[in-house]
Amino acid sequence: MTLSTTALVHEAYLKLVNHSPSRWRNRAHFLAVASLAMRHVLVDCAKARATLKRGGERRRITLDDEEIGIDEQAESLLQLDDALVRLATVDARLVRVVECRFFAGMSEEEIADALGVTVRTVRRDWVKARIMLHQALEG
Repeated sequence: MTLSTTALVHEAYLKLVNHSPSRWRNRAHFLAVASLAMRHVLVDCAKARATLKRGGERRRITLDDEEIGIDEQAESLLQLDDALVRLATVDARLVRVVECRFFAGMSEEEIADALGVTVRTVRRDWVKARIMLHQALEG
């Protein structure tokens, strides 16, 4: 199972259009919300992949050359999602920083603007989140 970057963006767009009652304050805010939608799309694909491993029907659809391999990373992505859920119980902002940086590729400045914090806070949160996620994934 693969997911093209185009398909990822389209799926995230559909999530944003159908389920977003709020308006975007600015570009950074939109990207922050879009990163969450992309996380959900990727996790849903990983869950579908895990289902396929247990005997579900398997179909491969390729839309273009740029693909995100779900097959190879399904277990890792599900473990990351579980770790992010646990991290959210400790500090939700750390999860938002990870979503913005990891799933949307936002810069520190964009994340700071989207979350209403300083760039220095984003840097500290990123380091703290990485440490906590590493511990959660190792343990």
